[in-house]
Amino acid sequence: MMKYRFSFGPWNIHTGADPFGPAVREEFSFREKVKIYKKLGFEGVQFHDDDVVSAEAGYPAMKKTTLEVKKILDNEGLEAEFIAPRLWEHKKTIDGAATSNDPNDRKYAIERSKRAVDIANLLGTKRIVLWPAREGTYIRESKDPVLMQHRMVDYINELLNYDSGIRILGEMKPNEPVDLGCVPTTGHFVALAYRTIDPARVGILVESAHAILAGLDPSEEMAFAIAHNKLWGVHLNDQNGLKFDEDKTFGAIDLRRAFNQVYVLERYGYGNNGEFVGLDIKVMRTQKKESSFKHLENSKRVFLALVDIVRSVDEKKIEKFRIARDYEGLEMYVLEKLMKI
Repeated sequence: MMKYRFSFGPWNIHTGADPFGPAVREEFSFREKVKIYKKLGFEGVQFHDDDVVSAEAGYPAMKKTTLEVKKILDNEGLEAEFIAPRLWEHKKTIDGAATSNDPNDRKYAIERSKRAVDIANLLGTKRIVLWPAREGTYIRESKDPVLMQHRMVDYINELLNYDSGIRILGEMKPNEPVDLGCVPTTGHFVALAYRTIDPARVGILVESAHAILAGLDPSEEMAFAIAHNKLWGVHLNDQNGLKFDEDKTFGAIDLRRAFNQVYVLERYGYGNNGEFVGLDIKVMRTQKKESSFKHLENSKRVFLALVDIVRSVDEKKIEKFRIARDYEGLEMYVLEKLMKI
């Protein structure tokens, strides 16, 4: 049977600072976090470009530092899953990056993203994740909504032309930090992918919380991407309604919803091509430093418990329920499986 590989990003173990309060615990160093990866049984590391090296470093310093990080990963038997250019914190991305009204800002976005490709190559990964954080608007009239789509395609094409080996994964979110997202859902980005110069190299990373914020079940987003052979990454977490992006422990809010996600992933062979089960979850602010990675351990544990449950499901029985249109029976069958966790 399929053995899943897990990943998380160094930002998932943090000091507890939030928009309403300062840090509450000391930071683990990157080397300490790397040790935690192995202790918890994770194999992949998710990176933003500036998690690896400062965005201001020149090429020689960038290369030197990136190769040092690669050596640290190699020594621990870890793999870089992807690089995501962090295009939402720089002063040149106040009005967006790829979709900014300022051509100089759009140029900055392209150059920084090409640099992220260089970092990815040095780390040995071909996956580039695009989270279009500010590629939308606070008020609709501030940007031409059709032109935004064209600019996103132009931006992706620049990266595809820059390196013929990379694969681009769009991580869609309907809102936050901007009010109205440019490409808010998986379906939007898949449609956009087909307009690029090489659609076969443009796919999807589905984050559970982002789908929930769009009022969708994450398993629906995953299934849509799978139907187009474009589900190349997941960020599993949970979300307590249409609030801010909470990034809670996977399955902590809605275990049935978590089951649906695992069911789709397991049934359609997610991971057979080397894809990671990525976690993107925030440790609770109340946790002490020495236990500020339990959320990762717990999420992995919930996922694997649900895998066992999914594998125990009798597909023939499910099909009989469907044929008989006995959806009450089917519902109880699933609930009985879940209540045995």
